[in-house]
Amino acid sequence: MNNAWVDRWNDRYSTNEFAYGEQPNNYLKDQLEKLNPGKILFPAEGEGRNAVFAARLGWEVSAFDISTEGKNKALQLAVKNQVNIDYQVGELQELNYSRAQFDAIALIYAHFPASIKSSYHKTLNRYLKKDGIVIFEAFSKKHLEYLAKNEKVGGPKEPGMLFSIEEIKADFPDYEIITLEEKEIELNEGLFHNGKGSVIRFVGQKK
Repeated sequence: MNNAWVDRWNDRYSTNEFAYGEQPNNYLKDQLEKLNPGKILFPAEGEGRNAVFAARLGWEVSAFDISTEGKNKALQLAVKNQVNIDYQVGELQELNYSRAQFDAIALIYAHFPASIKSSYHKTLNRYLKKDGIVIFEAFSKKHLEYLAKNEKVGGPKEPGMLFSIEEIKADFPDYEIITLEEKEIELNEGLFHNGKGSVIRFVGQKK
């Protein structure tokens, strides 16, 4: 991971205000409330809003990001909400997660660089138990049209970092698809996700 990428996220998370707010993502919230708590992993978790919410529901939470500033904010938020989360800083291949460690993995706007995003998904798949659940929401390739009209909606400008239904099917082949759709939604998350956008939503159960 290049230093410019790390610096970019450290810069975004270094302010007192939470870049994407303190409340959980709506889609994640809806999906987690349907499940019995277990062990869950949050890749690219930033400032911790989703991880802290899961911990409040009784999940045993692990999270990681490349940003130390993101971790600092996440741990502040955890203290504020009187919960504990295990938060590591680093790239996925450097971290010591185990095969079949987790009951759920939540990929919420986890836009990895194009060169590694599929390999990350395949590595994460190994960490999920049989019958485990993936919850995914991120910007679709069509989102560039929305971004051109409104920069405040946020999201990557590089097409290779955005997602398609076909990519999700390829990256998570051994799953029962509960939901897989491309959808226009209205975002209202902190400073950087505001307005209409196009997302891919996916909930799958590992076979």
